[in-house]
Amino acid sequence: MATTRKTVGKQELISEVSHETGMTNRQIEKVMSAFINAITNALKRGEDVRFTGFGTFKIAQRAARKGRHPRTGEEMEIPASQRPTFSPGSRLVEAAKGGHAGMGRTSGRKAA
Repeated sequence: MATTRKTVGKQELISEVSHETGMTNRQIEKVMSAFINAITNALKRGEDVRFTGFGTFKIAQRAARKGRHPRTGEEMEIPASQRPTFSPGSRLVEAAKGGHAGMGRTSGRKAA
C-alpha cells in the first residue's frame, strides 16, 4: 500500500523556525534567503558546503556520453554537465529512520 507524503513548503518552514526561535517570520525569511544565497554562491565558486551531521552540498560533474534519442533511437552525444547534489549526513539519516531528530540547539528565547 502506498503512503501519502506531505511536502513542507517555504512558508511552513519559516513558521516552524519562527516558533522555535521566537524570531518573526520576516526575520526568518531574510535569514533563509541569505542562507540559500550563501550556499548557492559557494557552489558557484566550486566549493562544497558541509554541515556536520546534516549533510553536504556539492557540484557533481557528469562526463559527456552517448545516448539514444527516445523517439527515433538515433545515437546522439549528450554534453558534459554539472548539477548540485546533496548527500545527507549521519544524524539526518538517523532522524529520517525515526531516531533522535535533534540536529542542533535552539534557545526557544525571543531574539533581542
